[in-house]
Amino acid sequence: MKSNLLMNFTVNKENNTVNVKREFSASLSNVWSAWTEAEILDQWWAPAPWKSKTKSMEFAVGGRRLYAMVGPEGEEHWALADYTSINPKTNVKWLDAFCDSEGNLNDEFPRSDWDVTFSENGDRTFVEVAIKHEKLSDLEMIIQMGFKEGFTIAMEGLDKIFDAKAK
Repeated sequence: MKSNLLMNFTVNKENNTVNVKREFSASLSNVWSAWTEAEILDQWWAPAPWKSKTKSMEFAVGGRRLYAMVGPEGEEHWALADYTSINPKTNVKWLDAFCDSEGNLNDEFPRSDWDVTFSENGDRTFVEVAIKHEKLSDLEMIIQMGFKEGFTIAMEGLDKIFDAKAK
């Protein structure tokens, strides 16, 4: 399903950042919930045919979401988000990392600093994501791993959730 909603994906190698601006045909309240509630995150966070499975989540500053992306063959890739800042329905920030099923960091992969801002314009909600990496090589590794393609598919999965709610 190809959407006519805005999806702007840029890579800034000078400051090691990925920037995504994405439009959703949903209320700010629904989009905020989709990004901050485990039950909804698990429906879209992994790119299909993969699934997201939250093991634990405390959505609070200092809290953490520990989750796996589960592949079609049952393989699991674990990750976590350590929440560093939350301004309800406006902004959430977290440190993202690959880890094991107990939340122990996998040092073979870089951590990234996510800054996600939400705004509403009429019946549309805009999400602006800035993902900062420590080094250019970290940014390049994530891009090589297919981050753009995977994140784009995940965003389309979120569109499907909003489409189903609208019907």
